Amino acid sequence: MVNPPILSVVVPVYGAEPYLDQALESICAQTLKDIEIICLNDGSKDRSLEIMQAHAAKDPRIRVIDKGNQGYGATCNRGMDEARGTWIAILEPDDWIEPAMYERMLAFAQTLDASVDIIKTPYWRIINPDTPQQRKLHCSYHSRIRPHRQPFSIGEAAHLLCHHPSIWSAVYRADFLREKGIRFREYPGSGWADNPFLIETLCQTDAIAYLDEPFYCYREETEEKTLAFHKANPLLPIERWQEMANALDTLGVRDERVWKAHNSRGFTYLGGILETVGLDCPGVREAARGMMARMNEELVLTDDNISPGYKRLYLLLTGKPERDFPKLPYVRSLVREGWYTLKNTGPANTLHMVKTYLGTKADHEGR
Repeated sequence: MVNPPILSVVVPVYGAEPYLDQALESICAQTLKDIEIICLNDGSKDRSLEIMQAHAAKDPRIRVIDKGNQGYGATCNRGMDEARGTWIAILEPDDWIEPAMYERMLAFAQTLDASVDIIKTPYWRIINPDTPQQRKLHCSYHSRIRPHRQPFSIGEAAHLLCHHPSIWSAVYRADFLREKGIRFREYPGSGWADNPFLIETLCQTDAIAYLDEPFYCYREETEEKTLAFHKANPLLPIERWQEMANALDTLGVRDERVWKAHNSRGFTYLGGILETVGLDCPGVREAARGMMARMNEELVLTDDNISPGYKRLYLLLTGKPERDFPKLPYVRSLVREGWYTLKNTGPANTLHMVKTYLGTKADHEGR
């Protein structure tokens, strides 16, 4: 290609042989044709490199970069350095995208009166992937993001910061990333490098556009794999939460809506840790105490979406006097959440979530 493409799609690959054909075929099938596809082999030991090379032989838009293993963050950074497009997207090699994704996103941005740095969409959750029980569900912020204007700043749609970072269901203006010096943290392995990247992108612009149409198909891990990961890395979620808090401080973010959303993420992460290994697992209590110390007391204790049990745990870990909290505001928030989930994902998934919540509530709150 002589002229730079409109979009560069970065595909960081490590050991993705079972899924890589589907991922690359979904990019090549995009209705937006003016793209380049940068496939980076991060030292895979399976047939991933061979699969990438086979696709590159059929589609000249694909470039293959073979390098030693450095981890997800470093590999994405290399891809962004190589990108020539006006926009940059990321596709993880065990996922796939629907054909109109990038064309629809860029066309939507062109309908707005102001320039845009980030175009964000919801995504599809692929539950029990590659099994007879596979299901396709809306993610947990679909239909919830309703800024008063487009484009907008993240404080106007802070709910985006409460959920899975889903950095791959967005496209980023390449010059915006370069002007702000936004890079991935280069942790070993995957390392949850998407967590700080989420903050450092969404919190450095007032030019976010949101199109409430899902295109990205995200293969969710099984509950067994998720449990095994948390048992092996019990402190990692809190470490990433702290690094995100550091990024908010460095960027001078004072918007209470953003910090409330970040608090919510913290309680979600802590709940998963407590369910898996408990508060008395080595290092957990100290890490949880450090996280709670970063939270603003008033924002925690007045947030109706935080359970009375979590609030009592907050007081315990921060050494503050115990007190009771009214249950009705939280019950109302649960009813709203249940009604949203019912409309968003259907009765079966809602029932499963209610059963899971009731079965793990005590563990999540450290009881």
